Amino acid sequence: MKKTIFLLLFSLPVFAQEPEGIITYERTQYWTKIQQRLTFLSQEEKDRAKMTFGSRDGYKEKMKLVFSPTQSVYTYLSDQGESEDGRWSWRQDDYIIQRDFAKETLTELHEMMGKTYVVQDSLPAPKWKILNQLKDIAGHVCMKAETEEPVKGQKLTAWFADDLPVSFGPERSFGLPGIILELDINDGDVVVTATKIELKKLTDKELALPKMKGKKITEKEYNRLISEHIQDSMKSHRNPYWSLRY
Repeated sequence: MKKTIFLLLFSLPVFAQEPEGIITYERTQYWTKIQQRLTFLSQEEKDRAKMTFGSRDGYKEKMKLVFSPTQSVYTYLSDQGESEDGRWSWRQDDYIIQRDFAKETLTELHEMMGKTYVVQDSLPAPKWKILNQLKDIAGHVCMKAETEEPVKGQKLTAWFADDLPVSFGPERSFGLPGIILELDINDGDVVVTATKIELKKLTDKELALPKMKGKKITEKEYNRLISEHIQDSMKSHRNPYWSLRY
């Protein structure tokens, strides 16, 4: 019996306590739902959005989260965007989110509002409310947690796997006692769900950031830019998220 237990323990992968690897996510954004939520838009604009998107509402993107016990890098799965039928492709906007717990820093690359910004700052302290609800995602039992994004005023619902005890997640979300495998923004306006989890030993290259070109700003300056853009859009009765990630 003791020999059997020893063999089972010995056969466990080295990442059982400190996991690392790559998670692929599918990010779906529902433009019609977003338009309906913006009270400062006219009904004509909302109706036009319904007609434009129709049954094709639900714009999908493939994303990836590369993570070690102390770092994560979140970006597109491919540098080239592609339509579902494969007939069209395009260059993705610059978008990289990095968290470094060892250095307690964040580094982000955002192409938005016609410009590219590099955000560099210390890590913020997110405040989550963990709820007593469970859900299976990609073969992992996940717990539910909620918070609010204060600048955009968005409700964030996360489902995290505590059997993968690293505090990273997709988009700009992190800070839970397990990796976030699903993120819901504003009750389904945007849903980011893990579709593949590959636990493996990473190389330095896989976690390395590319050379980032853009105006360097702090987290506070980034939040001010977002807030001012949303306020200006409200006054002009236009959707701020045509040029800003939701």
